[in-house]
Amino acid sequence: MAQEEIIFPNNIRNIRLANGMKMTELARQANLSLSAVSKIEKGVRRLNQKQLLNICNILGCKLSDIFIKESDAVADQWQNEIKRRLNDNEDSGLKIFGSGLRKIRQQSGKTIAQAAKDAGMTLSVYHKIEVGQREIYQNEIEPLAESFAYSVDAMLDKIANMYKAGELTKQINKVKERVKSVLVPGNPLSGLDVHSSLYGAKLYDSARKKLVPVFGVPNGKSIVFKKTDKTMIVAPMPLEGHKGVYAVIPNSKRLGGFIPEKSYVFADAEIPAQVGDLAVCLDTDFDALTPSDSGNAQIAIIRQDSKGKIYGQISSPEEKIIAKTMHKVVMIVME
Repeated sequence: MAQEEIIFPNNIRNIRLANGMKMTELARQANLSLSAVSKIEKGVRRLNQKQLLNICNILGCKLSDIFIKESDAVADQWQNEIKRRLNDNEDSGLKIFGSGLRKIRQQSGKTIAQAAKDAGMTLSVYHKIEVGQREIYQNEIEPLAESFAYSVDAMLDKIANMYKAGELTKQINKVKERVKSVLVPGNPLSGLDVHSSLYGAKLYDSARKKLVPVFGVPNGKSIVFKKTDKTMIVAPMPLEGHKGVYAVIPNSKRLGGFIPEKSYVFADAEIPAQVGDLAVCLDTDFDALTPSDSGNAQIAIIRQDSKGKIYGQISSPEEKIIAKTMHKVVMIVME
């Protein structure tokens, strides 16, 4: 009996346990069934972007923490599990049948999507059969054979003859060669299915484009500014994909109620502030700031004095801010 295909290896279970959170609690907060969370942690169920970002928020982790890297201890476990499943599937004949079916499909000139449709299967099910990761049931094999104009016996004989002639060896080896994975872009890891690679990388890139880092948090009369992506939030739609955008939690009292409490201020590091703009004013050089450094910031209206020098102006109490970095505020969003 073939086992479920691992399609999204991840670190969710390890992060959950490190937080002392039970699976039932994660399921409750994520509005998912316990079975769904169990399958997600095992990597046999896909996540959509919304679920992935929600789980990151619940666990208080970065998006990149979810994806397995070569250096992660769990990587060897996934690698060994995939190898074991590949061997089990070869021993049960699923790899041979799948490779033969792929050869027949290629000879017919059909795409995977066409073959799946003609056989009355979903694309996912048909693909798993071709790569030897799912058994085929009695009520499925006849429509599958007919979709290629074969009887069941004729199709099985065809596959058996191709295997005896050595025509499937290259096909089976090609599947093994494709068992490579890039779970976080730039971190190659052998031993995991290539389709989890494409899915994982695409999911990571797509979800990452929707996130922006929170660089500033109020502390007393100032805002502590730290250029790190440890805390991320979903960007408003018009700001998605803009590389220079970051968020700051405002010190609303210092702005005289101009910006409401429980809101985020989004600034763009690629847009210098001009007179009349609302801006994030930083007392250090933004470009020189490393993730381990921190500075002080204020959100202020940019003014110009009689000598032509620009500065930030805030109220409650009024203060003139001389900053080394001023980034234009491009959007304010309430929580």
